Amino acid sequence: MWFKNLQVYRFTKDFDLSAEELASYLEAAAFVPCGSQDPSRYGWVPPIGRLANGDEGTQYVHSANGYMMISAKREDKILPAAVVNEQMEQQVQLIQQEQGRGVGRKERQTLKEEITFSLLPRAFTKSSKHYAYIAPKEGLLIIDASSATRAEDLMNSLRDSIGSLPVIPLTAKNMPQQVMTDWLKSGEVAAGFSLGHECELRDPSDEAGVIRCKHQDLNSVDINNHIKSGMYVSKLGLCWDSGVECVIDDTLAIKRLSFGDIVQEKASEVDTDSAAEQFDVDFSIMTLTLSGFISALTTAFGGENTAAAEAATL
Repeated sequence: MWFKNLQVYRFTKDFDLSAEELASYLEAAAFVPCGSQDPSRYGWVPPIGRLANGDEGTQYVHSANGYMMISAKREDKILPAAVVNEQMEQQVQLIQQEQGRGVGRKERQTLKEEITFSLLPRAFTKSSKHYAYIAPKEGLLIIDASSATRAEDLMNSLRDSIGSLPVIPLTAKNMPQQVMTDWLKSGEVAAGFSLGHECELRDPSDEAGVIRCKHQDLNSVDINNHIKSGMYVSKLGLCWDSGVECVIDDTLAIKRLSFGDIVQEKASEVDTDSAAEQFDVDFSIMTLTLSGFISALTTAFGGENTAAAEAATL
């Protein structure tokens, strides 16, 4: 349940649905497995999945301390393109041999669609779960996704389920790449943060000019020389003093998020009698930790760009 990546979005209007109201919308759009001809399906599932005793969670919204966690499930049919193409070529050769004619692009596409249609019922499936939580008091939607594209899938489904979702990406007043570059150049990071052990440097004059450093001393002379030569920081490993480590990119996306011993010990200190209770404890501690972390990170980049949210409401 502990989030590993963060895509953070600002609500441009107050989120005023209660946990019960939100749950009713999500349950109406609950996940249904792929039918015989469905290439994929996406829908909502209870955040607390199968428990140790075999029971399944039933609540479509897990609420604690004013935060609301939701979870979606995606199921895809596995149909390798090589299999479809091989069967299509066999059909093309058969037509050429039996009818003595060529097969054009449009007919090839039709054959491909027919073959896909015939193979879908026998295809294996793979599934994945996607988590997010809503922080109404802070006006934020936080999605555990490694890319904006993956986050968009969840947001589109949530928008369809509740009717609207007025959000924009959280942005800072100062350009992240400039701030991170200045940090490496000066060796001084914002208060409460310290440098991690990885970064990505890019050459503004050459898109292919990329240097990726891992398990390195970011204060080294070599890295500083790259900065002096004109390269800028597009990704940077950071440590937050309150127990969070991550990599920040130039869009303020947070990746490879990990919670240190300080946070994990808080979770282990609470006695629980069931997996459901432990889930509740973990969620409470994670959301409170991330609330402080996101606020500190935004401040480190000059504060939130509130003008973007104001413009979106016009």
